[in-house]
Amino acid sequence: MTPSTSIERLKLFFTLFDTRFEDINSSNWKVVLYRDFSAGLIVAMTAIPMAMGFAMASGLRPEQGIIAGAMACLVGRTFGGSKYQVYGPTAAFIPLIYGIMQGYGHGFLVLVSLLAGVVLMLMGISGLGRVAKAVPESIIIGFTVGIGVSIALANAGEAFGYTTTIGGGLIQKLTGLVNHIGEFNFYALVLALVTFVLIKGLLRISIFIPAPLIAIGVSAGIAMTAFSGKGIILVKDRFGSIPNNFFVFTPPVLPDWSWKVGFDILYYVAAIVFVSGVESLLCSSMADKLANNKKTPFNADKEFWGQGLVQVITPLINGFPCTGALARTATSIKAGAVSPLAGYFKAILKLGMAYFIAQYLELIPMACIGGILLWVATNMIKVSEIKWVLTQGRFHSGLMIYTAVMVPMTDFLTGVLSALVIYALGVWLFKAGDSVSKEA
Repeated sequence: MTPSTSIERLKLFFTLFDTRFEDINSSNWKVVLYRDFSAGLIVAMTAIPMAMGFAMASGLRPEQGIIAGAMACLVGRTFGGSKYQVYGPTAAFIPLIYGIMQGYGHGFLVLVSLLAGVVLMLMGISGLGRVAKAVPESIIIGFTVGIGVSIALANAGEAFGYTTTIGGGLIQKLTGLVNHIGEFNFYALVLALVTFVLIKGLLRISIFIPAPLIAIGVSAGIAMTAFSGKGIILVKDRFGSIPNNFFVFTPPVLPDWSWKVGFDILYYVAAIVFVSGVESLLCSSMADKLANNKKTPFNADKEFWGQGLVQVITPLINGFPCTGALARTATSIKAGAVSPLAGYFKAILKLGMAYFIAQYLELIPMACIGGILLWVATNMIKVSEIKWVLTQGRFHSGLMIYTAVMVPMTDFLTGVLSALVIYALGVWLFKAGDSVSKEA
């Protein structure tokens, strides 16, 4: 790769009004503006409770999810490579961020996110967007299933009304759920199920319905009336009041040096790079297909550049690592989004609404958050995708099952990296990737 190629990429990366805006012209700008505003509003109403849930499940405060989602969308929409992608907190980051928060705290999270952002930007400059595309779908689907299982188990305690947060690997989570069974609250479980069923049911009626927001409103109303005095734990009981001064500078922190700290820095940087790279490119590809994009497709290298800036900027203002959000991107497209303006509207409307309703968000029952995250977990496990992999032969079926088991059993990077090693060995043993396909 010649230096001039990298220079040309840099010029493209700093061209803010590029082909992502090619669908706006002088004859349709009013229609596009209306459609993008409507899509941004729907996604913003959906994203507020989901972002809070992701933040709390990651060991952070609820308002950090709000600011992270808004800033990630502003930065990603400005510098990313996709017309349609909506950026924000995602389920795949939950186990990773939770592990960092339990071991080191937010300052260390900012540090490794900054370093990961620099790596992603360099990958974009170097034209390595194609690397993430080389990960086989069997591993990606297995990874998604494993994360879904982890999220479901980690948040089952919230749905059961436990006062103790259940963490650790698969065995620890199962053991924790059994050991704290004495904390079980039937009324909390009812609220979690009401939230879960309402979201599922409302979204089946129409994608235009902000189902998570409505489900939380109904469940919170039940908690304050029919279930008053039943020991329901609210967000404010665990986190106190939710402030509406979202922009708070949070610098990186390097702990006292040791070989363990050095290894953890490398490990977590690699993990953030992997999740950001793979999930953002998957989301961008899915968005082009869903929107039936007939013009310029997403640019993988520019997407890496935008992802890098998201990981650099968002944690510095009290946020955390974010990437392309599959469900919110799909919602935005189905709601009529045409251009990156939809992402800008989503970010601004999300911050505006959260600013005025912050005092009410703290009244949300934790069981409702558990219900939302259980819904997220079930959405990650798609039977059709699993069936498809099973038709690809024993090798890829085994890779999927191995990854799905190892991710919750160990940690997601160990599970994925070991699966990639097995895949590489399989390709080598069969002499070439198409030999693996023939065996499959």
